[in-house]
Formats: sequence, C-alpha cells, structure tokens
Amino acid sequence: MATFTIRDVSRRSGLSEPTLRYYEDVGLIGPVDRDETSGHRRYRQDDLDQLDMLACLRAAGVGIEDMRTYMANRARGRAAAAEQRDLLLRHARRVEEELAAQRARLDYLREKAAMWDARDRGDAAAEAEATRRVMTAAGRLEGAA
Repeated sequence: MATFTIRDVSRRSGLSEPTLRYYEDVGLIGPVDRDETSGHRRYRQDDLDQLDMLACLRAAGVGIEDMRTYMANRARGRAAAAEQRDLLLRHARRVEEELAAQRARLDYLREKAAMWDARDRGDAAAEAEATRRVMTAAGRLEGAA
C-alpha cells in the first residue's frame, strides 16, 4: 500500500503542513499512521481523500466545528443525510448573503465612478442621474454591511 509524507500531502491537498498537523490534533483526520523507524507521518489514500474533502469545505468557508460535524455525519451515512443537507445549505445561505453584500459594494463603486466620469466630461445631467444612483446604491450598502 502506497503511503505519502506530510510534504507530499501538503502539495497535493494545498493544505499547509501545520494545518495537516492541526487537523489531526483536533480529530478531523487520523490518527495518521507513523513510520516505525522515523516516527514521521505516513498518510494513506483514505487520508488523502478525507483531506481533499476538508480542503474543499475549508475553501467554501466552512469552519472547524462544522467540518467536525460533517465528518462525523459522513461516517453515519444515510442516517445523517438530512443533517448534512442542512449544514451545507446553511453555509450556502451564508455565501449567498456574502455575494449579495459584494454585489452591493460593486454597484456602489461603479455608480460612484460613473458620477465622477460625468463630472469629468462636464455633463451635469448625467452627473445628477449618477448621483441619484449613487444614493440608491449607498442605501443598499447599509443593508449589506
């Protein structure tokens, strides 16, 4: 059976070596096998598969406690399917809220730039219209904060 060093796993997963050690310490993976002579970690393919999943969850902004819950539910299989769905949908809603906030920021910046563009061109009517849109966008910013 092939095994992998912590350096190999770090390169493959994109997770740093300290993160890999931390994930083992907090019980997200492992315990990881050790080389009998050196004591160095030796990861198996199953470990890599779990770490790939954790790396994806981390990239999606899922925190350690929810990762822990996800992994525990995963081990329970179908019996935990509804909990898994709810956990993932909760994070999907959070991401949707973050996207809406980013969209509000982007709209504000674009409208503000349009106002300054109109001012640069000396187009008072376009500047007034852009200023109105800036005020509308600013109102959406307050809700997105």
